[in-house]
Amino acid sequence: MEMIFDILPYFLLMLVRLTSFFLIAPLFSMRGVPTQFKIGIAAFLAYVAVSTLPMNESILLDSSYILLILKELGTGLALGFTAALVLYVVQIAGAFIDFQMGFSMANVLDPQTGAQVPIIGHFKYMLALLFLLTVNGHHLMLDGVMQSLRVFPVERLAISVKAEDIAHFMTGLFTEMFLIALQIALPIVGALFLVDIALGILAKTVPQLNIFAVGLPLKIFVGFIMLFLTMPVFFYILQILFEKLLVSMAQLISLLGGT
Repeated sequence: MEMIFDILPYFLLMLVRLTSFFLIAPLFSMRGVPTQFKIGIAAFLAYVAVSTLPMNESILLDSSYILLILKELGTGLALGFTAALVLYVVQIAGAFIDFQMGFSMANVLDPQTGAQVPIIGHFKYMLALLFLLTVNGHHLMLDGVMQSLRVFPVERLAISVKAEDIAHFMTGLFTEMFLIALQIALPIVGALFLVDIALGILAKTVPQLNIFAVGLPLKIFVGFIMLFLTMPVFFYILQILFEKLLVSMAQLISLLGGT
């Protein structure tokens, strides 16, 4: 009985970190995933972690335990946000493409967040999620959050990382993700820009032609052709993106763990 009371504080803290991670992480945070499943898999993983990880010191259920819960909640949300941010790059790239194709005025409802998102961006995001499942990326994300329990244990209340280090990490991540979004969208956006130049020249040489009636269908047609032709490049960049996802989670864990 005494052993159960020793393990219970560890289990609850691990459960808080894992549950908060599932609230915002890609795939696991989708509305189609039942809440009972999220809590159940978090409880199972917390039980596995309690059974395998060493307990260096006993945790008392006192006033400091509330601070530990808040620390675990923030850690889980930070890990989930880092993973989600890397995949939201695909939606940013789709927004660039939609703007050039003329689809920026027509959005669709994202079932994951309930927000309006660009059409091409949502299409590419769904492809990215399917590709993530194909390469077992969800298993690697689970491995990353389980490794965080080892590198940054739940009983540690003090965080040795400085605020400027976290700010530098997030700024660098935002910058790198924006550049990857440009790389994904650049072939299609560049082709549509050349179409705009051709339409401008055509409007000057043939003033009688209604350029708006011709231009919009032409840009949509060229956009879909380029979308099909650049699909292999898109999946190649997705591989780099998933590697960056795992590296970013590991870097954040190392920062929080002070290693």
